[in-house]
Amino acid sequence: MEGLQIKQVLLYKDQRGWLGEIIREDESEITPAMMYLSMTRPGLIRGPHEHRKQTDCFCFVGKFRIYLWDNRKKSSTYLEKKIVDTSDVPTIAIVPPGIVHAYKNIGSTDGLVINLPDKLYKGWGKTETIDEIRYEDEQKSPFRIED
Repeated sequence: MEGLQIKQVLLYKDQRGWLGEIIREDESEITPAMMYLSMTRPGLIRGPHEHRKQTDCFCFVGKFRIYLWDNRKKSSTYLEKKIVDTSDVPTIAIVPPGIVHAYKNIGSTDGLVINLPDKLYKGWGKTETIDEIRYEDEQKSPFRIED
């Protein structure tokens, strides 16, 4: 899918555990504007939705199924659908604007997701309109999660 990046985090391990770099200025095209952490319970879904201008840089910690649909009419991968399953190794997904995305915790324990988007939620001082189009409640949406 054009512009989408998925990669496992390289883990530096020692007797204490591990450390993984999520994003580095010298290796990324995205500059985060904020960072947040969310927890999703087993079997539950967040999304689908898309952003008009925002790029998301997710780091999935746990077993997730990521659903992606290219909704960008000018993209070479327009209308392409992709499903990616993560493992116990933290996984990064960089999702550009116009790619509809959702994820489901397919593990047996709570899963964590860190997001480092390149735009502030609701803009500076939370004074702007939310930059997303939500599809969760649209019965006729082409962006449906069917396992």
